[in-house]
Amino acid sequence: MENKIIAPSELIINPDGSVFHLHLRPDQLTDRIILVGDPGRVDMVASFFDTRTFEVQSREFHTIGGTYKGKPIMCLSHGIGPDNIDIVINELDALANIDFSTREVKKDKRRLTMVRIGTSGALQPELILGTPVIAEYSVGFDGVLNYYAGRNDVADLDMERAFCDAVGWNPLWAKPYFVKADEELVNQIGRDDMVRGCTISAVGFYGPQGRELRLALANPDLNSRIEQFRYHGRPITNYEMESAPLQGLGRLMGHRCMTVCSIIANRMAHEARPNYKNAVRDLVETVLERI
Repeated sequence: MENKIIAPSELIINPDGSVFHLHLRPDQLTDRIILVGDPGRVDMVASFFDTRTFEVQSREFHTIGGTYKGKPIMCLSHGIGPDNIDIVINELDALANIDFSTREVKKDKRRLTMVRIGTSGALQPELILGTPVIAEYSVGFDGVLNYYAGRNDVADLDMERAFCDAVGWNPLWAKPYFVKADEELVNQIGRDDMVRGCTISAVGFYGPQGRELRLALANPDLNSRIEQFRYHGRPITNYEMESAPLQGLGRLMGHRCMTVCSIIANRMAHEARPNYKNAVRDLVETVLERI
């Protein structure tokens, strides 16, 4: 059987040989990747590197590559939202597994390790500010994974049905999906200093996470229903916006992916910690040691 050839309209390669959005070339890709939302946070992560070998910036996608204690590594910012994750993970996979000179999909697939380090709002009152929470399960409210074949093969359909029934899921919204992070990677990064949670990836920051400013919410009691939901004793722990498409697409593509977030707000306790940068910095150093 012939290898699949990717058309120029489907994978845009820039004149310098880099992939369209990220502006990275295949020779720059490392097997270990730290993902962060804020382009400015990439410099903070890279401040721990022993060496820096390249730096690329395009739109919200800022990348610095180098080494940490002898390990090749790169830090890449993805911006805010699940749609950006669709771009980032597809283009990283293309750099790894498509020959840019022939546009052929490679027979031998390269497996990447991606750890997203972010911030999050807690949905359980016992999660104190500054707690690192691993998205052992991630819940996609975004719908990104629903556009890909194999969605049901990587999702926990029983958990999905139980959740939709319990919270009275609005049929106008995208169908949620529940995906596990890579178990081996979770065990590698996670220790007693991190909570293993079930994290929602919302499609927005305000209404989609139950924040009401001037506009009324379609389902104002959704967060209280989510807080009360349990599946075999497991609660929903926190909100963010990127872990589910990362973990879902990573599973479909054969990559090791997970997210760990520092809690900077507790939605149930109505508390927030705007000065959270030290906690995130400590979390970055911990992940770099364990990745």
